[in-house]
Amino acid sequence: MDANATLIKMEGVKKVFYTDEVETHALEEIHLEIKKGQYISIAGPSGCGKSTLLSILGLLDSPSGGAYWLNGQPVAELTTSERTRIRNREIGFIFQAFNLIGDLTVYENVELPLTYRGTSAAERKQKVQSALERVGMAHRLRHYPSQLSGGQQQRVAVARALVGDPLILMADEPTGNLDSKNGEAVMELLRDLHRNGATICMVTHDQRYANFADRSIHLFDGRIVEESQEAAVSA
Repeated sequence: MDANATLIKMEGVKKVFYTDEVETHALEEIHLEIKKGQYISIAGPSGCGKSTLLSILGLLDSPSGGAYWLNGQPVAELTTSERTRIRNREIGFIFQAFNLIGDLTVYENVELPLTYRGTSAAERKQKVQSALERVGMAHRLRHYPSQLSGGQQQRVAVARALVGDPLILMADEPTGNLDSKNGEAVMELLRDLHRNGATICMVTHDQRYANFADRSIHLFDGRIVEESQEAAVSA
């Protein structure tokens, strides 16, 4: 793939929720392009549509209108099974609440996306080991999530997102449940991944963390109200 290839393109995307005859316009006229290797943050106040936008970007939800292309494919034309396959192979998710499975070990949690793919045992072992080494958690592979701190659990969640070599990492408030020290450590980890070529799209309400990205989009009432290109925070 071309180094400057467009991974994501949205034109006029909107999202409307209907409940008890009430229409809630969560997103309005979103125009967005993300190229391979970019680190983009989506910032804005609570309730402005950040997580809704990330859900649509990650194929967890569908827009009510507009067009969305992911890696050149019109998302509206994908079947349910194709969406599931693309989510598993091309998108890595990092959630605020870690979303680790409590009765699986660190190793098994990270291995899970590869198991769904039908990856061979030998390849799974190599990829899981490599992903855990990248996040500094290889020494905890036999532990369970309950035996880890919040910061360690989020590192494992990052490893799980990375293990399948996705086209793009989607991070939804990845520091939201962490204290400032662990939050900084996870942000440093994401920045290192970006330096090594990862494409990252991160939702955050914290301007300090938004500044880690080289491109920042600000949402307000479901619209992009501002966009800034900035040099990433220096090491």
